[in-house]
Formats: sequence, C-alpha cells, structure tokens
Amino acid sequence: MPFNTKLTRALGIKVPIVQGGMQWVGYAELASAVSNAGGLGILTALTQPTPEDLRKEIRKCKTMTDKPFGVNITLLPSMNAPDYGAYAQVAIDEGIRIVETAGNSPGPVIKKLKAVGTIILHKCTTIRHAQSAINLGVDFLSIDGFECAGHVGETDITNFILLSRARQSLKVPFIASGGFADGQGLAAALSLGAEGINMGTRFMCTVEAPIHIKIKEEIVKASETDTELVLRRWKNTSRLYKNKVTQEAVRIEKESTTGKFEEVAPYVSGKRGREVFINGDPDYGVWTAGQVIGLIHDIPTCDALVKRIEREAEETLNKASALIVPASKL
Repeated sequence: MPFNTKLTRALGIKVPIVQGGMQWVGYAELASAVSNAGGLGILTALTQPTPEDLRKEIRKCKTMTDKPFGVNITLLPSMNAPDYGAYAQVAIDEGIRIVETAGNSPGPVIKKLKAVGTIILHKCTTIRHAQSAINLGVDFLSIDGFECAGHVGETDITNFILLSRARQSLKVPFIASGGFADGQGLAAALSLGAEGINMGTRFMCTVEAPIHIKIKEEIVKASETDTELVLRRWKNTSRLYKNKVTQEAVRIEKESTTGKFEEVAPYVSGKRGREVFINGDPDYGVWTAGQVIGLIHDIPTCDALVKRIEREAEETLNKASALIVPASKL
C-alpha cells in the first residue's frame, strides 16, 4: 500500500525513501533502479568530472526511468572548488525538479535553484544548521544523525535525539538520514515525526549499485562496529569503513606531533577510495560506510529492497497501532 506523507506528495513517489547522494556510487544505474522501485533515486553531481558529464548522466537516467529522480550537489572545502553553479545550471537546464544539497555555504546554489521552483532537500547534522537552511528557503531537511556514513559533523548527536529535536523545533518537514536499512527503521522515523528516510549504505549493497561485488560482500560480513571516525583532529570528521588504511590514518592523527594535515592526506585520498569500488579490494583506500552496515545481511535488487521495507513498515505500524485498545476492553 503506497504511503501518503508530505515527502511522497511533494516528490511524486510511492514510498518515502530517498537514495542519498554518494560519491562514486550515485550513477544512473542505481538512481533509476531506486526510482523505478517507488523511491527517489539521486545522481551525485560531483561524481561526474564536469557539468557536461552530469548532463549526459541525467539524459542517460531519463532513458532508464520515467519516474522522478534528483541530483545531489555537495559543497565541501577545497583548494580548487568545482563550479557548483554550473552543475546547478545543468540540473535546471535538464528539467531536474528535485535537488539534494549538503555542505558549506550552499546559499548561492540554493538561491539559483529556488528561482526556478526546484524542490530542495538539504542535509544537515545539527538543528542550528537546519535553522540556517530554513532561512535559505529549503523545502525539506534531511536530518543526518551521528550513525551516518561520511561527514558526521562535530556534535555526535544520534538520530533518536536529533529527530525528536527536529520535531520539536523545525517548521519545515524533514526526513531521517543515518542508520536506516529496513521497514522497522522507516516506521520509527515516521513515528518520530519524519516524513520519510534517506538511505545510502543500504543502497550500496544492492544488485544495481555500480560497485564491485566484493565490496558488497564486505558490507554483508561487517558488523556495526566496523567503521572508523577519521579527521576529527581537523574538525572534518568522517565515518569510514574500518580497514588497514583508516586505522593507519587514525594512528597518525593521534600520534602526530605537528598536527599537519599533510601527514594524513595520502591515506584519505578520494582517488584511492574510488579505486576500491572498481578493483574490489576493501583495504586499497578509504570508503564511506555507516554503522548501519551491521543491519545489512543481503544484496537484493532495489525493487525487492524497497518493497520489503514498505511491507515491513506497514506491518510494524499496524502492530504498534494494535497495542492501543479501548479502556473498556482492559
């Protein structure tokens, strides 16, 4: 039975599940599969080397689904920052009406997108940042708990608290991100006030995810303790899969007497991380994974996964509802 939330109504999807943007993962193959399954698939803009390459990927995705899909634009500190405005313009030109934003100083990009009526889902890890995003005019907030993969922020607030704080204080609808893999999680998020969920690591471990099968098998074997927090010393904390490279990076981070980022930089290279997904060696470089890896035990198709989550969520909500009985029957 299709869900009816503010998210499903606004985006035109059947199930309130968003496949979050993921570097080197958010290609047309995965995004189209999620959208065809009833969720919202998302292409990752910066996975494409140029705005024109993003245009080609958008057009490719359109040949693979006639359902809504979006584009992720993440703004991160960089010595040679990409032309974020150009990526946004391509999304506009190609008729993309849903964009997920994240990162630092997104104001100019959001303003550009909102000028043409784009629906903005902005990802943030604190209520303070969420309030700032509301002032920029975003339509939905993606509240990212400490459990999440990648950039976790510096406040270490997990979703059970963060989502309730969002429910108490935010005037814009929000979805829950970080730690979600099943229908019980979706039911919990809806019960805490969210309009849906965002999943990244869970979608990495699907048939259609364009990464090496050995990495998917590594995720299935992993437990919830198999992640590592890296770059905390430089207040750019990221949750990565715990492997030989991240453990060495953490050792250097803790033992360095200079505190120079250059000492750890070779270990956290994004280029080596990309190769992991191609060559299938989980120890070749760093790659993002959330604590949710402990909840992932199979490699289904996106269609099977979304249908299973939908069924589990409905069963869970019905079961919870049945716990309430009229006082006269007690």
